[in-house]
Amino acid sequence: MANHPQAEKRNRQRLNKQAHHRHFRTTMRTHVKRVRTAVADSDLDKAREALKAAVPFIDRCAGKGIVPAKRASRTVARLTKAVNGLAQ
Repeated sequence: MANHPQAEKRNRQRLNKQAHHRHFRTTMRTHVKRVRTAVADSDLDKAREALKAAVPFIDRCAGKGIVPAKRASRTVARLTKAVNGLAQ
């Protein structure tokens, strides 16, 4: 446990940031899940709409540093590939 005022403040800030990032991370996972569910159901229109909502959100999370940029890029690429494979 932190003993100095500065360390206590840093711990408080860490907890606040952690809670903020948790919200974005779980929302991002929900977007990804919606795309994967639509692909599994072979619903092309629903998959495209879900992808259109998911990509900007994933990119925004990467820009904020909530997820690493390469992980975000990889996730977007895999989702796009799945939706395009469904279209064929």
